[in-house]
Amino acid sequence: MRYAYAITSALLIGGAAATMTLQQPLGAQTPQNPVGMQAAAPRPGAPLSFAELTARLQPAVVNISTTQRVPVQTGNPFAGTPFEDFFGQFGGRRGQGQGGQPATRPAQSLGSGFIISADGYVVTNNHVIAAGTQGAVVEEIRVTLPDRREFVAKLIGRDPESDLALLKIDATGLPFVRFGDSTETRVGDWVLAIGNPFGLGGSVSAGIVSALHRSTGANGSAAYDRYIQTDAAINRGNSGGPMFDLNGNVVGINSSIFSPTGGNVGIGFAIPAEIAKPIIDTLRRGEEVERGYLGVGIQPVTPDIAGSLGLQRNRGELVSRVEPGEGAERGGIQVGDVIVEVNNQEVTPDNTLSFIVANLPVGTRVPIELIRDGRRRTVTVTVGKRPSAEELAGFNADENADPLGSGNPENEAAAANALGLQLTPLTPRIARDLRLNANERGMVIVSVDPSSDAAAKGLRRGLVIQSVNQRPVTTDAEVSAIVAEARRAGRDNVLLYVHSPRERQSIYIAVELSDS
Repeated sequence: MRYAYAITSALLIGGAAATMTLQQPLGAQTPQNPVGMQAAAPRPGAPLSFAELTARLQPAVVNISTTQRVPVQTGNPFAGTPFEDFFGQFGGRRGQGQGGQPATRPAQSLGSGFIISADGYVVTNNHVIAAGTQGAVVEEIRVTLPDRREFVAKLIGRDPESDLALLKIDATGLPFVRFGDSTETRVGDWVLAIGNPFGLGGSVSAGIVSALHRSTGANGSAAYDRYIQTDAAINRGNSGGPMFDLNGNVVGINSSIFSPTGGNVGIGFAIPAEIAKPIIDTLRRGEEVERGYLGVGIQPVTPDIAGSLGLQRNRGELVSRVEPGEGAERGGIQVGDVIVEVNNQEVTPDNTLSFIVANLPVGTRVPIELIRDGRRRTVTVTVGKRPSAEELAGFNADENADPLGSGNPENEAAAANALGLQLTPLTPRIARDLRLNANERGMVIVSVDPSSDAAAKGLRRGLVIQSVNQRPVTTDAEVSAIVAEARRAGRDNVLLYVHSPRERQSIYIAVELSDS
């Protein structure tokens, strides 16, 4: 049986309020005596019980719900036919309610959060309090304490890229918890998760840290895709809830799960405190969250790319694009450079370039060590401010169009059989058809041998090969000469720099050479 696995946020959304079972608090704390600080770390080995620790921490964990208005498509079964207007005369106009206003329905979302101050600051995930669907409007955010007191919360600030949000409720003398040092967290350490799974408030689960520095793609932001993985049971509705160490400090914020069913299978992810706390502090001060930015497109140095360039594996990231006018271009970074160190920090799969740069102060000048043409060199770059996700989004052309058009392109020629590709030079006419600048140069893929490694790597008709082994190519002879040179050097693959006119992006792809 095959399963469709997916990373999903641990958030419960529905049209009706869920039943909540909450625990009674044990009394208010003071800023000098936050919840959890009284808990002594148990002796080494498995604890006999988490009861005492839970009793101390549970009063600071809250349920968070939103009331939303979601647009409704009423649906006209005669849309696009001569009967469409006739149907509309009887109230069947798509998406319209009373008085011609857009039709909406009420909806609620349920999640978790935790109090970080006696005067009512509450931390949660951004997706817990954000609109659940496009066009939806969040009308109210409510926070429910374990003693069943409810408060309308004010949104202090949010940071969608890290999926964090800070709320404020009008209350004093509240129990609260503090962030711990997640950099000291080890694989195998015990952790405790408290939250609101499926609307069942005050639920506790225990487990261990399964892995660190996990990248899931759940957030869409590589700069902060650096999760703690745990086997403590986390389900929908746990989003925004705290993950505690055995000293009662928050080392993570439960955010997403990996599951074929939508329920817990022992793989949950939490935002580390080392990332969350500085962002929450910034939001609490009423400031904008800024991230460092170089202005480069990057890709990992995979084993085949490392082999084609003769580089060390699992170290560095390859520059596939340099944005005009940004810090990288001004500092002299070029396409094809392999960045191996930034500000004296090595670039590795666990310490990515995006993560290092995003955490650098905007405006600082930092040394960057890179490899170019097999030689190491150092440049100095001024860190810029990372644009918003919307500004970084690229333009996608019509995916149904054949970028080469109908018929055979001019000057078509077979090239580089060892690559499994048939290529033709990029002429001004083809460049125009591909919506490229007339002065662009390279070789256009006409066809791909379906049994080749090039096909397995996703190369297809219409892509433009701009360089082979970091040398520009414009003719079959140049491609063939570079391939022959790689064979003489004993290499099994070559590195292609491939541009996609459809996605308007360029990446490096290492392609194995066939025996032919």
